[in-house]
Amino acid sequence: MKIWHQSLTSIESVIPYRDAVIKHIDRVARPDVEVVLHGMSKDTYPTNYPGHFITYSYLQNLHREQFIRGALMAESAGYDAMFIGTIPDVGLLEARTLVDIPVVGYGQASFHMASMLGDRIGIVNFLEPLADELRENAERYGLGKKLGPIIQTEVGFNEVLAGFENPEPVIVSFQKAAEKAIEEGADVIVPGEGPMNVFLATNGVSRIGDVPVVDSFAAGVKLCESLVDLRKNSGVYMTRRGYYNAKPPKEAVARLRELYGLEAIPDPKKDDGLPVRGRKNTSAVT
Repeated sequence: MKIWHQSLTSIESVIPYRDAVIKHIDRVARPDVEVVLHGMSKDTYPTNYPGHFITYSYLQNLHREQFIRGALMAESAGYDAMFIGTIPDVGLLEARTLVDIPVVGYGQASFHMASMLGDRIGIVNFLEPLADELRENAERYGLGKKLGPIIQTEVGFNEVLAGFENPEPVIVSFQKAAEKAIEEGADVIVPGEGPMNVFLATNGVSRIGDVPVVDSFAAGVKLCESLVDLRKNSGVYMTRRGYYNAKPPKEAVARLRELYGLEAIPDPKKDDGLPVRGRKNTSAVT
């Protein structure tokens, strides 16, 4: 099985995070599963982390194309599934309408996993402007009533990145924010961004007292594995009914992508990731 992971970061520019993701895949993916990491193109952001460049609706909508392109390329290249590794689930609905391989979103996987572990979901993140989008997504996933407090940590991306070398300050900040969420009624916590999630998993933070902390990255990878297995073993896959699920004619997609200056069908040969160390389930980063 081969899974295309798509980050909202230019992941090759954030080495501590990239290396932590690779190690985490070694722990959570099955030995027969190959996960290939992909980042945003290197010219997408002026810094090594998107930050406020993803916290505006229009800017995030522009970034959506890279996720859609990734889904088209993944299916053409023979991948079995795609994991959108960012909590806003950028391009999730659109990508699912274009390809028949499973496309799993970090946010949706996290929320559904959390809903099975507790009754009121709390989110701890460091990008406060995303709160409106996360609540809207939870409503779309049928979990709006279970989503409770969204609390921001006192640390941001740069501090989380430094935390891979000096974890204690980030752990303390997360615990403080999580305890506030718990005081406001949360009984299960979802880490709000991929870097925070992988940092917590790397440092073994899976509970705050009696309250579980969802490993969102692992939930996404495992859901990819399950959906691929389900289709292979039972023939079950994505619905094609309704405006948000119907698959448009291939020729219309190709013609309009060309009209708007996009590749009609992205060339799968352009998936030329850099080899990285690890078990066979982790093969490349782009």
